[in-house]
Amino acid sequence: MAASSSLFSTSFQGVMSFQNTNLCYKEFNCKYSNFIRKQSGHSNSKYLTHSRLFPNERSSEFGQNEKFSQKNGFLCRALKIENLPSFSVGNKFQLTDVIEAQQFDRDLLSAIFEVARDMEKIEKNSRGSQILKGYLMATLFYEPSTRTRLSFESAMRRLGGEVLTTENAREFSSAAKGETLEDTIRTVEGYSDIIVMRHFESGAAKRAAATAGIPVINAGDGPGQHPTQALLDVYTIEREIGKLDGIRVALVGDLANGRTVRSLAYLLTRYKDVKIYFVSPDVVKMKDDIKDYLTSRKIEWEESADLMEVASKCDVVYQTRIQRERFGERIDLYEEARGKYIVDSHVLEVMQKHAVVMHPLPRLDEITVEVDGDPRAAYFRQAKNGLYIRMALLKLLLVGW
Repeated sequence: MAASSSLFSTSFQGVMSFQNTNLCYKEFNCKYSNFIRKQSGHSNSKYLTHSRLFPNERSSEFGQNEKFSQKNGFLCRALKIENLPSFSVGNKFQLTDVIEAQQFDRDLLSAIFEVARDMEKIEKNSRGSQILKGYLMATLFYEPSTRTRLSFESAMRRLGGEVLTTENAREFSSAAKGETLEDTIRTVEGYSDIIVMRHFESGAAKRAAATAGIPVINAGDGPGQHPTQALLDVYTIEREIGKLDGIRVALVGDLANGRTVRSLAYLLTRYKDVKIYFVSPDVVKMKDDIKDYLTSRKIEWEESADLMEVASKCDVVYQTRIQRERFGERIDLYEEARGKYIVDSHVLEVMQKHAVVMHPLPRLDEITVEVDGDPRAAYFRQAKNGLYIRMALLKLLLVGW
């Protein structure tokens, strides 16, 4: 859609609504109030938007795109604002599906986190909410899941919606009879308003989204991505550390097969002065596509074999389990990788007081139980934050801002 550049000086119709808004410029002192904007859905053109609600705003260069008017001695300037997302109440969500971490920019992340904080207030209200009353969510899980599936189902119910669930679709659905993923999606979308899917194949979520006429959320696709986990991880880091710019993060464990660390690495590129350390056994090192992406985004990264040294420098130690299910018949490689890097009391001793230990769970022995009692052990708080993020996403995808 082409962006419009017309704005007139006195009535200011067609601009966003702000009550008693005063904007002051050095060159042009122009006061106005009670802006009214008629907007529906997504718009490619906004004018003089408020920076907190519309943080992506970019005004055109002074010159032919500026329009001036003079009224009662005031010289008013209107600037063309292009391609701005609208995060105000009543507007549609910018995404139709949640498939990969690259879909989210910094401003969208901040806006989603604001909604997640609202969802936390709803969750703490025992009466819950009816925001999603009348909506049905289908959870289609081809791989085992505890936290992701239950947190999505809890999120939907806490917002007044209903759930249709398939816990092990690989064995106990028509997939076992040879039905294609596309046929399954076409069928399930006829019964529901949104699909949350976990699949054993990387790229399956994209195929599902391309097929479905309703929103699809990727709850993990093999060794590919897990975008909602990455969202809750970044949300947790912000809550625990108090900032996202200038942080040092250690990604530890199975980095070759871990979809959570891949998605998290993508999201961390949205922030300034971030450094990522990769600590893993040789057989499960981070893949080159992530390293190349970080380099292209000017994110500093470093590989290290010394967990103790890295932990002493970092704000976040993000531990992951070595995933036996990704090794196939090469159990020898699994045994070689397992147990090499363990977060225990010795690692806690070198960590900074403000730093935290995170883990997407489930854990095996890569974080010892003695760590649980330390206030820097954030992984169960991290899991709870998944509820708020998923409540926010369901609300945004189904009814908008």
